[in-house]
Amino acid sequence: MTDTDSAAPTWASYHTATPYLVIRDAARAIAFYTEVFGATELRREVDPGGKIGHAEIKIGDSPIMLADEFEEFPAMRSPQALGGSPAHLYLVVADVDAVARRAVAAGATELMPVADQRDGDRRGGVRDPFGHIWWIATHTTDSPPADRAPERS
Repeated sequence: MTDTDSAAPTWASYHTATPYLVIRDAARAIAFYTEVFGATELRREVDPGGKIGHAEIKIGDSPIMLADEFEEFPAMRSPQALGGSPAHLYLVVADVDAVARRAVAAGATELMPVADQRDGDRRGGVRDPFGHIWWIATHTTDSPPADRAPERS
């Protein structure tokens, strides 16, 4: 897609908060998110040097904006440039086991194996090849609020 495609979304198609990821090699990240998470690419704007200045994908009903890292702009640094990412994304899917396996097979690093959790979700975590952390979950059972409270020491 290009910035002139008529399929570009309107503001009405966004949620109140939309993640914006800065990525080293955004084109490769879009391919990864498409393969692993079933993302649909909505928009891609490429600068004359070939870098993605802005792109938009959608995973399920959730839009995510992203762009390549631009070293000349301190706010546009990737997790690799910063030494990690302080933000995490939580992704709800129909089959967490399949998505987690697909993510690792495509180059993600497993942070937490998929397992049943006290809150009624089956969940695991991965760091994608671009440094972003994804908690992937399938809701399996409803549990009472007392069962969901974190343990404190």
